[in-house]
Amino acid sequence: MSKEISLVTGGNGHLGNNLIRLLLSKNLEVRTTVRDINNTAPFKDLDCEVVQADLLDKTALKKAFKGVTHVYAVAANFSMWAKNPKVEIYDNNMQGTQNVFDIAKACGIKNIVYVSSVASLDFTSLPANVDTGYNKDRRNWYYNSKNDSDKLALELGEKYGIRTVLVLPSAMIGNQAHKLSYSNNLVYQILNGEIPIDTNVTLNWVDVKDVAFGTYQAMLKGKNNTRYILSNPTHTTLQDSVKIAANLYPELKLKTPKKVPKWVLYTVAGLMEFSSKITNKEPLLQRHYLDMFYGLKQDYDISKSKQELGFNPKPSKQVLEEALNYLKNDWTIN
Repeated sequence: MSKEISLVTGGNGHLGNNLIRLLLSKNLEVRTTVRDINNTAPFKDLDCEVVQADLLDKTALKKAFKGVTHVYAVAANFSMWAKNPKVEIYDNNMQGTQNVFDIAKACGIKNIVYVSSVASLDFTSLPANVDTGYNKDRRNWYYNSKNDSDKLALELGEKYGIRTVLVLPSAMIGNQAHKLSYSNNLVYQILNGEIPIDTNVTLNWVDVKDVAFGTYQAMLKGKNNTRYILSNPTHTTLQDSVKIAANLYPELKLKTPKKVPKWVLYTVAGLMEFSSKITNKEPLLQRHYLDMFYGLKQDYDISKSKQELGFNPKPSKQVLEEALNYLKNDWTIN
């Protein structure tokens, strides 16, 4: 019988790297794909095979997938903004998903855990759950990509006869980071007093290690063609997040962000979007983002993940405090 090899795409990312560490702790043989083979820092002292492969490069993927039994499809483009979001975010994420399943089929791989996102949930009834379908709001190309690649993964898994389990994380934060993820960066901004106003957008903090555990459990126990939410049940407001940081580190003298009317935020967002066209940098605020998330309570029904995967995340306040501690005391830019 051939040996079991677990492959993690995007092993230098926040979740991918934590997942590799978890799999190695279970004495599993692990291979990972990265786009930049020279970026060795995330794999220092890790006994795993690192191979170069871009999700859009089918030839490289085929080499990486050879002999693999289990695939954790973690890598994706997580960007809320791009100069050409349809191509850079949406098309890339859709094509990457197609390629992963095409090559998995060609290589005879039988099990895929596909990392989707809570972005692909319907937020019209809360707490959001996996049974109410997909997000119907089509204003953001990243959210569109997560909705449509989630559906595509399930369709291809069924078509190719590959057991496919989907996990949907919320805002992952915490340690073992080698670059600042989108969510960890927000925690970093809180620490640095860079949240002057409250955008009335809520967060659902979850420990990246809990998500790694849930992802591993999905491979072991997840039902075929099933989606599992890996989040905390309740949201944390931006104001409460800053208050938690201020209580933890009173010496930083962090100020609670001020609430301002939506029309003011809208005006500021419009100016930032205009500026970004000149600078080619992501605006800190976007109007359609306010339309989608202003006042939305990001609460999730995680009962299925608890019952079927044994997922039991740390409380969000503890998660945020630990992430603040890590980013303040232990994190260094690599």
